[in-house]
Amino acid sequence: MRKIISTLTVVGLLVAALTGCGAVDTQNASGTVATDGSTSMEKVIGYLSEAYMEENNNIKVTYNPTGSGSGIQAVSDGRCDIGLSSRDLKDEEKANLEGTVVAIDGIAIIVNPKNPIKDLTIEQIASLYKGEVTNWSEVGGGDSPVVLIGREAASGTRDGFESITGTEDLCKYSQELTATGDVIQTVASNPNAIGYASLASVKDTVKALDVEGVTPTTETIQNGKYKVQRGFLFVTKKNAKLSETAQAFYDFATSSAADDLILRAGAIPVAR
Repeated sequence: MRKIISTLTVVGLLVAALTGCGAVDTQNASGTVATDGSTSMEKVIGYLSEAYMEENNNIKVTYNPTGSGSGIQAVSDGRCDIGLSSRDLKDEEKANLEGTVVAIDGIAIIVNPKNPIKDLTIEQIASLYKGEVTNWSEVGGGDSPVVLIGREAASGTRDGFESITGTEDLCKYSQELTATGDVIQTVASNPNAIGYASLASVKDTVKALDVEGVTPTTETIQNGKYKVQRGFLFVTKKNAKLSETAQAFYDFATSSAADDLILRAGAIPVAR
């Protein structure tokens, strides 16, 4: 990815932008910024960290893709500088942690390209995942059984999906997988499967459905018309200062200087 990022014209603009966004003195500063958490944020954190390291040669930004719940726990325990979460913080987590939305992500509802279904309502999606609808013919598809693919219990994508569809603790999953890529691969290999995944990660091996007549796009996610969406969060400890190095990266990633990189990663910048 570094080779790709280095060719982007936006990197040339980052030198000036970083100076105004808390960048550290690259002549003297060094160190590591450790991030840990959401697998759905892989592309976003990848683009941000690679561009930042291009302009701060002595600083290394690391990423440990453990899932949102694990990333939140890691920052709470002091095992990383910044936790990455693709779900909102729970009330008990907010007591000691702060979440800052870095980007917006649409959760795509995906099916195999051979599935004739093009559009589902939130209610239909919920009925499918609760096991109330078990055959695709009941929602306008072919006469074949529905195979429900989802994420593991600690996944922020699962938390977001179930919260939006009102299916918390009600889903009748056929398979619960531990990574976004696994969900996409499984749906791509099974004509009867349905799954959900970060829009930024969706490939042409699967088909993203419209939801209530709205196609998941940058515009429809930013204006809120596409309903299945959630924030990508940077999670930090309350009442605890980040290191100078970590704070500088945090300031850059949450500034308008990062917007183009977020778009290139397939997510949507926060409206400012």
